[in-house]
Amino acid sequence: MRPCIRIALEHSAELTRSNRLVDALALGEAALSEATDDERAEIRQWLTDHTRDFTGEDDS
Repeated sequence: MRPCIRIALEHSAELTRSNRLVDALALGEAALSEATDDERAEIRQWLTDHTRDFTGEDDS
């Protein structure tokens, strides 16, 4: 996945944790709309691997 998409997803997670859900969703959707078909599987895996980034939950 391109760095710009990863950065947008990371920022979307930050916005989600700050209860700025509308902004987070808009940013995430914009990033996904720019993704190529080849990047979509990698993005799905990144989102699965980083669920806690969005929820703010710790591993403990």
